[in-house]
Amino acid sequence: MQYWMDRIAYKEALSLTLERISPLPPELVSVEDLPGMVLAEDIFAAVDSPLQDISFKDGYAVKSEDVRGASEERPVVLRLKGALSPEHGNELMVVSGSAVKVMSGSVIPEGATAVVSREFASDDGVTVKVCNDASPGRNILKKGRDVRKGERIVCKGTKLSPMEVGLIAAAGHESAMACPLPRVTVISTGEETLAAGKVFANNLVTISAWCSRYGINNRNVVASEREKDIAEAIRQSLDLSDCIITSGSSWEDDGGLVIRILDRMGWEKLYHHVSMGPGKTVGFGLIGAKPVFCLPGGPSANQVAFLQLALPGLLALSGQKGKGLPFRRAVLGETIRGQEDWTHFVFGRLSPSGRGLLFHPLKEERRLRMMAEAEGIVCIPPGVRGLEKGTRVNVQLTSGE
Repeated sequence: MQYWMDRIAYKEALSLTLERISPLPPELVSVEDLPGMVLAEDIFAAVDSPLQDISFKDGYAVKSEDVRGASEERPVVLRLKGALSPEHGNELMVVSGSAVKVMSGSVIPEGATAVVSREFASDDGVTVKVCNDASPGRNILKKGRDVRKGERIVCKGTKLSPMEVGLIAAAGHESAMACPLPRVTVISTGEETLAAGKVFANNLVTISAWCSRYGINNRNVVASEREKDIAEAIRQSLDLSDCIITSGSSWEDDGGLVIRILDRMGWEKLYHHVSMGPGKTVGFGLIGAKPVFCLPGGPSANQVAFLQLALPGLLALSGQKGKGLPFRRAVLGETIRGQEDWTHFVFGRLSPSGRGLLFHPLKEERRLRMMAEAEGIVCIPPGVRGLEKGTRVNVQLTSGE
């Protein structure tokens, strides 16, 4: 079905992007590579954690009744029977009148009912002086207290944090099924590169940096503006990538070169012109099942098109449907104006105030400086001429989370 038309609304373009992009097939991924990925299965604990009662403090394993009433003024002296570390088994026993030195994570020796933390006890290698009591169970983490075997610990669809990955490992798993992060190729046309010996224009580097920030694997290709070179770069990238992003040569003034090449390659063009500013000449389509985003060459248009359409698409590939930049609520520090017939995006900085965060729009005269200094973006929806100072708005955060 052909969806292309002369121009579509931004919301329609975003919806169409997310409708046509499916998560990559799940893969079995080792636990050390799981952070940032979306879990493709429910995870159930394979073992109890901890496997046995352990100490969660450095100190001395004792019988509670032996140290009842112990204080600085009236310390209790016990025989030291030895020491245990997390690497040792439970080969020692605590009997009345004795103690075993333990480290955090050590198995609780048989007979012990509590652990006195080391700030309340000391030893001379033979005896232990205890200056505080310890009720039964004090400083002991019981078997299965963190995780019980068979318990569901992380749900399918969770974007995994390092802490959740640690929980999966503690539950006895070395790997899990997850949606892989996409491999992305960014193809920059000749207009994006300055003469030999000079620096690259910033679009290619900025897109690559955004991909890296989200843990997305990316490779960069610079192609001349000759049709055969761009077409060959696209063909080669299809075998190496899950998604292709082109930068530059999408606008009518240069004949929409990249779009024209993709048309000849038989892609399914879903949209080209979007009623948004900046970034209106962004294009999107599919070659086979692989998404291709065509971004305009102007820096602000390029970045807005990437953040508002390409980034949500890349996150959808990794199983994060409907995700994009995080939001914070803020109050407009100044009135901002848009265009009534399209969605307008305004870069700005944030500052604290008595009413919460204030959003201060940045001037567009110096585009690269404006984007570098921006901490957020405010969207003015179509049909709205502007938003007045003092209005509460959602701000997409571009600096930090």
